[in-house]
Amino acid sequence: MNIADHAITAAESPALIIDDDAISFGELYARSQRVAALLRTAGLRRGDGVALVLPNRQEFFEITWACQLSGLYYTAINTHFTPDEVAYVIDDSDAKAVFVDASMAGLAAHVRDTNAAVDVRIAIGGQLPGWQPYEEALAAAGDAPPLSDGSEMLYSSGTTGRPKAVRRPLPTDGNGSWAQSVLEMALTHRYEMSPASVYLSPAPLYHAAGVNYTMAVNRVGAASIIMRKFDAESVLRLIETHRVTHAQFVPTMFVRMLKLPEAIRHKYDVSSLQCVLHAAAPCPVDVKHRMMEWFGPVIHEYYGGTEGFAGTLIGPQEWLAHPGSVGIPMAPVHVVGDDGEELPVGQSGELYFEGGPDFQYFKDPAKTASVSNDRGWRSLGDMGYVDADGYMYLTDRSTFTIVSGGVNIYPQEAENLLVMHPKLADAAVFGVPNDEFGEEVKAVVQPIGGLTPGPDLEAELIEYCRTHLAGYKCPRSIEFDPELPRDPNGKLYKRRIRERYWQGRASRIL
Repeated sequence: MNIADHAITAAESPALIIDDDAISFGELYARSQRVAALLRTAGLRRGDGVALVLPNRQEFFEITWACQLSGLYYTAINTHFTPDEVAYVIDDSDAKAVFVDASMAGLAAHVRDTNAAVDVRIAIGGQLPGWQPYEEALAAAGDAPPLSDGSEMLYSSGTTGRPKAVRRPLPTDGNGSWAQSVLEMALTHRYEMSPASVYLSPAPLYHAAGVNYTMAVNRVGAASIIMRKFDAESVLRLIETHRVTHAQFVPTMFVRMLKLPEAIRHKYDVSSLQCVLHAAAPCPVDVKHRMMEWFGPVIHEYYGGTEGFAGTLIGPQEWLAHPGSVGIPMAPVHVVGDDGEELPVGQSGELYFEGGPDFQYFKDPAKTASVSNDRGWRSLGDMGYVDADGYMYLTDRSTFTIVSGGVNIYPQEAENLLVMHPKLADAAVFGVPNDEFGEEVKAVVQPIGGLTPGPDLEAELIEYCRTHLAGYKCPRSIEFDPELPRDPNGKLYKRRIRERYWQGRASRIL
């Protein structure tokens, strides 16, 4: 279903809740139709592109649903991209219309002066030179176009290179977005979501999980609470206030909630939770055990990518029996070594998957071809292994594997360990140059507020790692940074940190 159906059958039911204010399905649909009319009046037709550079706010879904219901591609752009990166995505996506937040004046001026092919420039929340105010543009629009299936076209975050878009042909079966229709089925059949459910989304909406899951929840007919930004205590308050039944987080958010003082953690009632989803990065086993003890055995995990050809699911009881696993793959998986040969059970290598839907990286046939091997299996670039029961485990991204003296080291192990140290707020582990071994293990960590770092803390952290891990997996040195670069969804921009140590040196990644 889509919001047009719910606008007829449940017009007054809440579709979105932002800052404790509810927007009904009837209102969301009516507003989306005004946006569709605006784009139609401006000359956009089926298959054209629209770009959004917006924080989490109501208008985001007015625009995405307008595109979804009128046959347009919509591209939500990371609001933490530089102006040049934003301009690149707008140009690369062939966007004819761009919506920006009025708080982004400098970015908007750069786009106005750089992206000459854009026909429609709309500012939301205020006025900007060269941009038409949103409400003014809506008021001047003509009639809305007939309903026609559109689709998201989302870009990667760029954490390991140039952002790239995943593009699929526009649907013609009336089901709308392929990704959202798959998620709608999962939400209703596996996670028992219904129109009476309440979903909490703390993710930035430019992230695939943020936009696609929330729109899938709209399709179910349930209410979605949209947080403007993640805050650990605010999550707990919203769960209690709105009796949240379903929510989605990333492991970094779990860590930050667990590091709240005990008095705050136990101040709020979270017993309404029926299903908590998490994904996006490997979750430290200890972190997940502690979240299960707190929230109960309601935590489900999934693994996949925007490309759609890889996927696993694992429920709480399965995970407790196979701690650390991301589940049994939904399609045959193969663990491949550096020589291209398949590895036996229990050995770690790059994960390749059979089957899955067709897709392309927009305007990048070489990149599209690069994810497949000579057997037609495709990889997202993740490393891992499969146990004797068929359960898959992630170790790290292939691009961050450290090769030291010919030995592969997966830094995620040390990273997961350090991030839970009581004196640290965050951690990144990666390889740096070593003249004898090629690479050695390095950690850059963020101490908790009020703590002054120094040699004693460095020695304590290295010994802490050596107590829990084999010595060759542990950092040989640790540096301190007041704040590690993460996007609001918790994704660590490790490449940016790593680049500091490889200036003028050859690297497998750079």
